[in-house]
Amino acid sequence: MKLVVEWKSAWRWFSVQAMVLTAAVQAAWAALPDDLKSHVPGRIVTALSLLLLVLGICGRLVQQDR
Repeated sequence: MKLVVEWKSAWRWFSVQAMVLTAAVQAAWAALPDDLKSHVPGRIVTALSLLLLVLGICGRLVQQDR
């Protein structure tokens, strides 16, 4: 296994940003108290996470400017 050539700039890649946002959404949901979670349907959090992950895959497949 080898690192990609420009691994130091990986934080700028849309795919990495999408994965970080997905982790942030999941962490925020886990940190919410149960009374606040009851006001937001769990399927919305799941759908948002899946959408971000799909966008991350798309971002990995699309050539991004340097």
